[in-house]
Amino acid sequence: MIVERTAPAEEMFQVIHANFGSTVGDLTVAEPRMTARNVNVHYADKHAIIDVSLDIGCHEVIALIGPSGCGKSTFLRCLNRMNDTIESCRVSGEIRLDGQDIYDKNLDVVPLRARVGMVFQKPNPFPKSIYDNVAYGPRIHGLAESQTALDEMVEDSLRRAGLWDEVKDRLQQPGTGLSGGQQQRLCIARTIAVSPEVILMDEPCSALDPIATAKIEELIDELRQNFTIAIVTHSMQQAARVSQRTGYFHLGRLIEVGKTDEIFTNPQHKLTEDYITGRFG
Repeated sequence: MIVERTAPAEEMFQVIHANFGSTVGDLTVAEPRMTARNVNVHYADKHAIIDVSLDIGCHEVIALIGPSGCGKSTFLRCLNRMNDTIESCRVSGEIRLDGQDIYDKNLDVVPLRARVGMVFQKPNPFPKSIYDNVAYGPRIHGLAESQTALDEMVEDSLRRAGLWDEVKDRLQQPGTGLSGGQQQRLCIARTIAVSPEVILMDEPCSALDPIATAKIEELIDELRQNFTIAIVTHSMQQAARVSQRTGYFHLGRLIEVGKTDEIFTNPQHKLTEDYITGRFG
């Protein structure tokens, strides 16, 4: 089958979709932390996310993979309303956290983003000390009753992020003075300091070297015991290493989702198989 490269993306998808069938896989889980139903995202006239439904289970890592521009990061940003900051963006459908509609017009996005934290592609520590980076969230949310309690929160978060032993003697030095991998772990410590229920990670290792990437992947596996994690990654190898379930996006649609080992060894959809085997993407 040949698809003209000049065809609009949506038209191309309709041709491919007609030949290879509809979305398949385990969209739902027994104990979902978050649920998305019929989510659509428009940037002005561009239809970026098309009718996506997906559950994210408690204490699981779900990886979202797909070619560049397929919508996986856009969908991830819907889960804590980061797309609200883009004027031309419109989100429709339903997304719930523990049963609560996160797009309810009466919902305050500040506590939502504490409950659903985010780690970005490039490390973005605040221009503050290592200590103040981690203490920032507990301070603004009023989570620490005393300086001693705040000190304990900072230490605990840095320990959980696997960074305490490396920085405990220089907590008052700038976070921006750390290496790239350390900065990313500092950002993870900053995220978990407010005890989120869900952590979103948007290609958190793409700017890191292999050694720093391995540390982040080990950390993700440890954090799964206490948090639900959704990670967007361009690396299929990383998805295979860190996740229990994987979803494949293509041209704004969720094509297939299922157990990671099954997605990589026995995909049910031709588009997924072609991507995983390197035929495109």
